Amino acid sequence: MRLVRDAVLSRRGLLISGAAMIGGIAAGCSGGNGHSAKAAPTTSAAPTTTRPPQAVQIDSSPIGSASGLTQVDPNTVAAKYAARQPGQWGMDLDGIVTSFPSKGMQFALTFDACGGPDNDEINDELIDYLTAHQIPATLFLNKRWIDADPDRVVRLAGNPLFEIGNHGTRHCPLSVSGHAAYGIPGTASPQQAVDEVWGNHERIIQLLGKPPRFFRTGTAHYDEVAVSIVQDLGERPVGFSVNADAGATYTASQVVTAMADVQPGGISIAHMHRPRSGTAGGMESVLPKMRAAGYEFVHLP
Repeated sequence: MRLVRDAVLSRRGLLISGAAMIGGIAAGCSGGNGHSAKAAPTTSAAPTTTRPPQAVQIDSSPIGSASGLTQVDPNTVAAKYAARQPGQWGMDLDGIVTSFPSKGMQFALTFDACGGPDNDEINDELIDYLTAHQIPATLFLNKRWIDADPDRVVRLAGNPLFEIGNHGTRHCPLSVSGHAAYGIPGTASPQQAVDEVWGNHERIIQLLGKPPRFFRTGTAHYDEVAVSIVQDLGERPVGFSVNADAGATYTASQVVTAMADVQPGGISIAHMHRPRSGTAGGMESVLPKMRAAGYEFVHLP
């Protein structure tokens, strides 16, 4: 089913038109109550790609453990890219996982918790629903959200339904040249990009005893140099194929409409830090319908 243009913004449309679309698609974390939308400003520091989404083959083998931390030297990674200039900018570059090879009708749900002012709550209704109905999901947690209540993170990680992903340290677009998205300045150098990933990487290891496998940057925007930096730091950069709640600004009915665009092997992005949003209600309505249609919910491979 196609999205209704006036009600739901497709991920591809956001890449193409930028400022004309609702802001906060993956940001959803710039403060406030999460119910108002902000226009995304245009920027010109690097071209935006408009290639169709590509499934990225993901190696299912473990990428490390807490004891493997010394295998990556973040300073060496930063130095490696010190002279590299980016030429691409967007949410769908080569190397970003936006879908996965599906075994049948599989679909991956992901939820971001962005942290910072007015963004440190948890949508208990959403988490309780996923738990009650045994629906797995990847939870991308920002360091600010983690630090607001570390015990809450330990409880989430102790639930086998949930895998904890890295949502950055300061919640910045991941850039080596300061490229911005939705008015949020990106990291401005390879060292800053490394720090944005590594600061929360280490925090998650400290708290949970193992590193995250996946990283999603704040706003879901990357340049291609930043994508390589994430990979060199031992994580896999993740995007999405379905924008389920536009930064927790959608009503429940808009979430349902957005999720009508799902395809096998797809990855949805929504948010779990705004309990007064329509995200929980929308998911409670659409996920049973997806299951009835034959979908199986899975972790990212």
